[in-house]
Parts: sequence; C-alpha cells; structure tokens
Amino acid sequence: MTNLDWVVLVLALVSIVAYGLYRSRGSNTVDRYLLAGKSMPWYAMALSIMATQASAITFISTTGQSYVDGMRFVQFYFGLPLAMVIICATVVPMFHHARVYTAYEYLEKRFDTKTRALGSIIFLCQRGLSAGLTIYAPALVLSVILGWPERTTTILMGATVVTYTVLGGIKAVTWSDVQQMAIIFVGLVISLVTVIVLLPSSVSFGDAVFLAGAAGRLNAVTTNFDWNDRFNLWSGLIGGTFLFLSYFGCDQSQVQRYLTGKSIAQSRLSLLFNAVAKIPMQFFILFIGAMVFVFYLFVQPPLLFQQAELKRIAALSEFAPMNDQYQRAFNARKQAALALVDAHHAGDSAGEERRRAEYRAAQRELDAARSSASKLVSETGGEKGFNDTNYIFLSFVTKYLPSGVVGLVIAVIFAATMSASSGEINSLATVSVIDIYQRHFKRGASDHHYLWASRWLTLFWGVYAVVFAGWAKRLGSLIVAVNKVGSLFYGSLLGCFVLAILFPRVRGTAVFTGMLAGEAAIFATAWFTDISWLWYNVIGCAVVMIVALVITYASPETTYATPGTQAQE
Repeated sequence: MTNLDWVVLVLALVSIVAYGLYRSRGSNTVDRYLLAGKSMPWYAMALSIMATQASAITFISTTGQSYVDGMRFVQFYFGLPLAMVIICATVVPMFHHARVYTAYEYLEKRFDTKTRALGSIIFLCQRGLSAGLTIYAPALVLSVILGWPERTTTILMGATVVTYTVLGGIKAVTWSDVQQMAIIFVGLVISLVTVIVLLPSSVSFGDAVFLAGAAGRLNAVTTNFDWNDRFNLWSGLIGGTFLFLSYFGCDQSQVQRYLTGKSIAQSRLSLLFNAVAKIPMQFFILFIGAMVFVFYLFVQPPLLFQQAELKRIAALSEFAPMNDQYQRAFNARKQAALALVDAHHAGDSAGEERRRAEYRAAQRELDAARSSASKLVSETGGEKGFNDTNYIFLSFVTKYLPSGVVGLVIAVIFAATMSASSGEINSLATVSVIDIYQRHFKRGASDHHYLWASRWLTLFWGVYAVVFAGWAKRLGSLIVAVNKVGSLFYGSLLGCFVLAILFPRVRGTAVFTGMLAGEAAIFATAWFTDISWLWYNVIGCAVVMIVALVITYASPETTYATPGTQAQE
C-alpha cells in the first residue's frame, strides 16, 4: 500500500471510532450500555442490522465465491423478505411488550428457567464461534498486505475491536455502523467501476457481462431441487426462510439491534428496510466477483492466490507440469473468450456455440490445474482441504486498484469487521450478564456492578473470538463457514420460539427436551449425511416441535399458558 492508501485507511477508521464514541456519551447504566435506553431511530437500526450482516467476510469471501462458483449464492437470501415480514408481525411486538434485554429472557417468562438457560447456552456457542470467523477475515487482509503472520494480525484486530466495544456499548456500535455503511457503499461502487475500467479497451461492459454468463458466473437462479446442493431456489426459499427467521428472531446479535428502537413501529421499519435492500446488495457484491473473473480472462491470475503456499510448492518437482497446464489453459481461454465475443458481435450463432464450447473447455482445464495445485498444498504439509477463495478479491485489490482506492477498500473491510465483531461481542456479553450471571450467580446487585460485569464479559468474549479465529482458515470459504456454523444451532432456537408463540399448551420440560433432540438431529445430519447445511435449520426446527408436541399431548396434566406467561409444570 502507498502512503496515500494508509492515510485514507487511518482517517476512515479514526473517524468511525471517534464518531461512535462521541454518540455513546452517557452510556453509564446497564440499560443505556446494552439497549441504548431504547432511543434509536429506525434508520440507525436498519443500517446497523445491515452492517452487522455485512462483515468483512461478505466482501472478502462472497466476491471469491462468485469468482469460483458464480452468483448462485444470492439464492441463499431469497427467504429473507418473507422472514422479515413474519418477524415484524410476531416477534418484534412480543419482545417489546415483554420489556426484555435478551430474546432468551422471554423464554423464562413463557416456559421456565432451564429453557432460558439452554437457549442462552446455544446462542453463546454458535455466536462465539461465528465471532472468531468474523475477526479472522480482516486479520487475513493485514496478513496479505503487510506480510505479517496471521496470528499476529488476528490478535491486533481482536484487540482493536474489543477496546472499541468495551468503551462504547451498543449506542457506539449502532451509530458507528451508520457511518460504516456509507463507507461500504462508496467502496463497493468504486470497486466495480475500477474493475470495469481495467478491462481491455476492446471489451465493453456488455461483453464482460456476456463472457461472465458464458462461463456460468451469472447463474443467479438454479431451479433444480437437490438436498445436497447448497445453493438453489428451493434451499434459498425454504431453508433460507428458516435460517433468517432464526437469525433475526432468535439471535441476540440481531434482536438486540431492534430492541434499542424507540417504538415497535421504528423497529419494524428497520427490519423491512433490510428485507428490501439486502438481496440487491448481495447481488451487487457477487456481481463484482463475476467482473473480477472477467478481468482475469485477459490478465493472467496466479495459479494460487495464496502467495505463501504458491511459493512453497513452486520448488517441488510436481509443480512444473501443472503450471505448464495452467499457462496453456489460460492462453486458450483468453483466445476463446475473444473469439466468442467476435462471434457474438457478428451474429454467428453456429460459430458462437463452437467458441462457447472451447471457452468452457479451457475454463475446465484451468480449474483442473488450480485443483491439482490446491491438492498438492494439502499433500505436502499445507492445511487439509486447502482453499484460496478468501484471497482472490484481496489479491486483485492490492495489485490492480489505484492508490487511494486500495486504502478505501481496505477501510471498507475493516469498517465491516468493526461493526459485525463489535455487535457480536456486545450481544454475547449481554446474554452472559442478563441470562447467566445476573440470573444464576449474582442476583440483586447494583446497576454499576452489572455495568462493569458487562465490560469484563465483553473482554472475555473478545479474547475467546480471537482464540477461535486461529482455526477459521481451516474452514474454506468464510462466507459459507460462518453460515454453516450458525445453522448447526439456529434450528433448535427457532423451534423453541415457534412453540412459544403458536402453541400455548406446551410446557418448559417438553421444549427443553425437544431442543436437546433438535441439536442431536442437526449434528447427526451434519456428520452422517451430505445434506446441505441450509436444511439443518428446517430439520432442527421440525424435530424440536415434533418432540415437544408429542411430550405435551402425551401428558394429560398439562396446563395452558399464553405468550408472556409461564406454564405450570
């Protein structure tokens, strides 16, 4: 990075932190520190919710995912609008009327103490792991740019995020998110414009879109139903709806955002804004990855984007043949791409079909060479299942974007991480204090005591996330990994809240047993089948509900409960 890039990066990050801390003045009580005194307007909550989702993983890994697999990942979000409407109609007023700090505090009001404790523990497990993934992504940025060890950059990023979160509380997090989203949108637009400008003068924007489509990189919708396919229309609509119902309805990192709202109407507006804006935003990010793919049709990319491993295997005897294959495949693909564009312009359908076949054949050969190199990394002491997807966009940014723009894009990635990580760590501390510490260990203490407990537990969860981040690189594409980790736990939480809202006869013991059975079913599915992780949420929710209902209706002594009250055992 140039001096200008560093200036842009430092100014952006300092302004974000300073603005957030400025807006967080007066966060000197537990209510203000954890819920901002329920003073946030809808637009601040909306942008904060979006920023929490749009972590650095979104920009680093989603673009790389599109580069290698096309845009079909966008189908993952097709269930989001439906989920938001359902949550606005049910969960938002329920939590506001219950006057709770956490989603799991409501479970004790509706069921019993053990159900609340189990729900809290499930959240702490999944969100603690996800927080590690979120911190690892920007640490990877620094590692690539500065050449520092990933462990060093992970600790540096974790320390920055934890310090910011401990000092500011939820109000600082939310207002900083507003500023961060502005930087993110500007950075995304500049990235796309830069990619298009860097294309050869003979290749227009329309040609670039055509070539991306011919290579299968614009496959935004896949209608074939397949249990084992991670991204298709049905897994997105059905599995995605269940995932987002769980995420926005049961995950404290999101629930806490709209619990800070001035009113139910303001909270609903924040969620509906995301229902409208999230899919176009993800489509735009994926499209950037597709355009980076087109750029590399004409400028030869490295055999592997992870430069350290590429240099290591370059000295091995097996490297030369696969590198030669890669060179031939790149040249053949480049010539086939140019010929395909010429045939398309000439309206020669027969020639276009022939050139398309050559173009795709060259792409398969190039992919085979990259796959062989990745396998060589794994077989010669590198990480098992080596995957360089997370390095693709970073490599392009640092090598080809102009001075100043590199700093801005890196600032985007850091801003996204600060918002996502701080929000996750803050929510983990909130659940730890309200649902575990205050409820089971230290009841009746002063507000000042719980405020400091919140700060210390924020520090604890930050350290925990940094430690887990060391294993993140083993999980492949980070955007897939972070959602897979969540899907291992979300289904059980969703089943619990569905029972709380729709089935007043169900008691705490039945739900508690159902949640344990749901988790067992999810992990069994993950370990013993190839079913896509998007279906884990459906399976977990279904098992929780079935087991709980069977127990309930097999127990004639069951008494009824209405939402917001506790059923008698």
